[in-house]
Amino acid sequence: MSATLIDGKARAERLRADVATAVAALKAAHGVQPGLAAVLVGDDPASHVYVANKVRQTAEAGMQSFEHRLPADTSEADLLALVEKLNADETVDGILVQMPLPKHIDSDRIVMAIDPAKDVDGLHPQNAGLIVLGRPGLVPCTPQGCVILAEEAMGDLSGVDALVIGRSILVGKPVALLLQNKNATVTMAHSRTRDLAGLCRKADLVVAAVGRPKMVRGDWLKPGACVIDVGINRVPAPEKGEGKTRLVGDVDFAEAVEVAGSITPVPGGVGPMTIACLLANTAKAAALRRGLPVPAGV
Repeated sequence: MSATLIDGKARAERLRADVATAVAALKAAHGVQPGLAAVLVGDDPASHVYVANKVRQTAEAGMQSFEHRLPADTSEADLLALVEKLNADETVDGILVQMPLPKHIDSDRIVMAIDPAKDVDGLHPQNAGLIVLGRPGLVPCTPQGCVILAEEAMGDLSGVDALVIGRSILVGKPVALLLQNKNATVTMAHSRTRDLAGLCRKADLVVAAVGRPKMVRGDWLKPGACVIDVGINRVPAPEKGEGKTRLVGDVDFAEAVEVAGSITPVPGGVGPMTIACLLANTAKAAALRRGLPVPAGV
């Protein structure tokens, strides 16, 4: 194995510790205890596990946690009413509506209804616009985690040739903008890009967020490149037994690890950073909403 593994779990743990310190400072200096409201509609098992982790880590960071679990047949109007109630609640600094929502609810309408100052997922158009302008705001959590891990491996990203594979509004587009704001030279690619392998071979940093298991092969990579694998794909694992599955990324890890200089594993890479960045956003929102300085570390 030639590549250094980028330990997302360890980096997330450090960020959560920084958030806990920031929360304690806000409470001591200003009497502010940040609060995060998590809203879960329906009974998707993965979403239940994810929200449970968020609720637990919110409390561990010293923040208030408000959990709202709603049945799958909740109407769009009722969900909008809850969002408006949370917008008006001064104890709530961050609002997270867990996706995906049931098909009868318009996700875009729900996101638009969230107060941008409490939009800790960073999905509201106002926060997206602040990224484009290069101004401070609430940044989407997974893209922010990608950038933090890239800096962990590479240090200063100024002048780095970066390739982002994937153009989703959740990861691809915002991570490209965040890298540009770090003075990297960014190329955006996707599944229809011509000679994608050729572009990869020129990149110092590859962020794979295309949603296709093992799409990026080891011989596509520039020797010594940093690889941030955002993909979480469940594939059959017959070696574990009939009907069993395992998680793989968008990068063929076994091949890439022999070529890359550093690489995130799946799982244990980008995933843990997402919740840690959510907590950081909540602490940041608590300060910004009150006109207070954003504590160090978030």
